[in-house]
Amino acid sequence: MIKDLKQYYQSLYQAHGNSVEAVQHVSQASQYKRFDILTNIDTQLSSIIDIGCGLGDMYHYLNSKGYQGSYLGLDFVDEFIQAASEQFKAHSQANFARFDLTKEKIPATHDYILLSGVFNNNTPDAKQFMLSTIDAMFQACKKGVAFNAMSTYVDFFNDELFYIDPLEVFDHCKKLGAHVVLKHDYLVKEGSVPYEFTMYLYKDAK
Repeated sequence: MIKDLKQYYQSLYQAHGNSVEAVQHVSQASQYKRFDILTNIDTQLSSIIDIGCGLGDMYHYLNSKGYQGSYLGLDFVDEFIQAASEQFKAHSQANFARFDLTKEKIPATHDYILLSGVFNNNTPDAKQFMLSTIDAMFQACKKGVAFNAMSTYVDFFNDELFYIDPLEVFDHCKKLGAHVVLKHDYLVKEGSVPYEFTMYLYKDAK
């Protein structure tokens, strides 16, 4: 169980620098697979907030796909925000800001709010943090929310990771009044089982 999450990511950044390992990904291929699934929430994305943006890897992915819309990356690790701001300083449509989900209100300024990997760490308040964050994202978005998490439908559990029953999360999201899509059919690593899931929450039916 990770007790000081900010310090944990700072230590990863110190060890790995500007790389996928610094934001707890095994490879860029698996990271981009997750981004592909999250951004499929809408075929015509034009306005995104990226919660837990890390080093801005999602924006790099979007930019490689020709994305021309507005992007706001939020993260509570100062080093990540500084590095991302520097890397994408020539991109006027991309902005990065330090943001603490536990203390600040998500700005209600963008159509979609996306989150990748933020719910994966096993912290003392992981479940409550996840559900309250989903609530806050859905309240702040104009059109919808997409996030991923580790599923309890697995054949192996890592003590440092947080797993949750996707049906419990689905039920919670339906009670928000959301139109919900649950995806539990994809692999991010060859030869594995679908050990994570993605959900789309829409304010209006698609």
